[in-house]
Amino acid sequence: MAQLISGKEVAASVYEALTGRIQALKARGVTPSLTVILVGENPASQVYVRNKARMCKKLGMGSSVIRLDESTREENLIQIIRQLNDDASVHGILVQMPLPRHIREFAVLDAIDPKKDVDGFHAVNAGLLMSGREGFRACTPKGVMRMLKSCGVPLAGANAVVIGRSNIVGKPMAMMLLEENCTVTVCHSRTRELEKICAEADILVAAVGRPRFVTAQMVKPGAVVIDVGINRLPDGSLCGDVDFDQAAEKAAWITPVPGGVGPMTIAMLMENTVEAAEHAAG
Repeated sequence: MAQLISGKEVAASVYEALTGRIQALKARGVTPSLTVILVGENPASQVYVRNKARMCKKLGMGSSVIRLDESTREENLIQIIRQLNDDASVHGILVQMPLPRHIREFAVLDAIDPKKDVDGFHAVNAGLLMSGREGFRACTPKGVMRMLKSCGVPLAGANAVVIGRSNIVGKPMAMMLLEENCTVTVCHSRTRELEKICAEADILVAAVGRPRFVTAQMVKPGAVVIDVGINRLPDGSLCGDVDFDQAAEKAAWITPVPGGVGPMTIAMLMENTVEAAEHAAG
């Protein structure tokens, strides 16, 4: 039976380390501050925003939420972002996704100052990751890497498979695994022989957005299985992209849902915001 990789436990160690950095900044008159922009009334987005604000408060960081109507025009949203770019008291800017259909996601992300892009989605930060240079890393894959290292998983030379090719998880996940000298395969909806490819993975990362998509047949005995998905079932319960009970019988390590990758995404957001404040303070 697989051992659990607890995102809550790893996140707690991140917060412990951040506490001293936050105190050091405050001693210099700087309070790390995150501003989140929420457009519309998406219920899941509202939960995520509340969780981020709650953690900022718990750590003694500054936080604010700008709530905009669903009908907000793209140019008005971009104007607000530019004002935040110019506000020295704001260190991190996050626009909660998804946005209403009439607003172009790339136009909004490109408007954020890369030095305040604590989500790590700006084209500049994505390019820095691609070229192996320092920059803000997307929070979820950054959190996954921290979890892998926390349990001593050998990365160099490992065969890693990522299911999903999104800009938010799949692509940056592959780049971060490559940085650690993994041999990486990125799979998606057009991949042939998906089950066979996954069954050869030492590290399997599922970020496909389909409940219990990864079955036991797709898991190599002794593999590390990272479940990025979080799906709400008709009965209201949550499950990941991995059939946990089946996969746990074959894997060496596995992340639960909830309590796995989710807590690490917020922890990495807090870390990126503190880092942004440190850079701004010189």
